[in-house]
Amino acid sequence: MNFSAVILAGGASQRMGRDKAWIDVRGQPLLLRAVATARRAGADKVLVSGRRGGDYTRVDCPVLFDARAGRGPLGGIERALRVMNSPLLLVLAVDLPNMTATFLRKLVLRCDERTGVVPTWRDELEPLAALYPKRCHAIVLEALREDRLAVRGFAEACLRAGTVRPFAIAAVDRARFANCNSPEDLSVIARRPTREVTGARCSRRFSVGTE
Repeated sequence: MNFSAVILAGGASQRMGRDKAWIDVRGQPLLLRAVATARRAGADKVLVSGRRGGDYTRVDCPVLFDARAGRGPLGGIERALRVMNSPLLLVLAVDLPNMTATFLRKLVLRCDERTGVVPTWRDELEPLAALYPKRCHAIVLEALREDRLAVRGFAEACLRAGTVRPFAIAAVDRARFANCNSPEDLSVIARRPTREVTGARCSRRFSVGTE
């Protein structure tokens, strides 16, 4: 199954107090770790959703910027769905250092070209490690136009439209979704290494401008 990926790395990182993308976890910056994980999962092309003024020279990937600032993850998802040529988009938040390519491949295997997958844990959606088909672009555009910026609301709209299906997370995989939102989170995660640690650079480098 062909798919592209976007790493969402454009957040303000207010709780962390510094840009999460370049925080080292087990010797590797979160952004480079996420890029490598997406590529190992099989992504044909990896994009980075960044913030204007950020330094992305260390990432040999296309960098996207939101058409309008302050739109949260949906802004990055919209840009990636707009520019990608693949039928599916893997959306991966930058602050999930325990996420593995093995788990993401499980998700890919449950997709087809018109239908993606959103993981669920006890009926709660995990929309920032999920796959969305190209036809979700219309759904995210509508959400942005109406200022409905909650990413779980977007995923719920995709479920209602039948563009994605749910995938129940097994208890053994729950730790994959531990995120680094604060220094306290980082301290806990850094003490619990995962098995998949990879190097990270993409094969191409260019920026996709946004107006």
